[in-house]
Amino acid sequence: MTKITLKVNGKAVSGDVPDETLLSVFLRENLRLTGTHVGCDTSQCGACVVHVDGKAMKSCTMLAASAEGAAVTTVEGLAKSKDELHPMQVAFKENHGLQCGFCTPGMIMTATDM
Repeated sequence: MTKITLKVNGKAVSGDVPDETLLSVFLRENLRLTGTHVGCDTSQCGACVVHVDGKAMKSCTMLAASAEGAAVTTVEGLAKSKDELHPMQVAFKENHGLQCGFCTPGMIMTATDM
């Protein structure tokens, strides 16, 4: 087990995780931030993309322990509030860039980094 401490969506969080825990698993299962999806289990699809210290990263290939001390932003933390979406979220909504919606959070996080 490894104790990790990081900032997720602007809030300090910590937890004890097995050494092999992926960041995507920590976000989804420990923090209940389920906007980060795992689609392919091979790091090909990008549904799991989050920002780590401002850069887009595939959280399904990053160990949670590797994020120690980092600032992580998920799609839930992108908007300023529930009533004020991030401009990229608005653009996807207004231009019907959602497809089925499963990989949309990863696409929004990747596009925001670009």
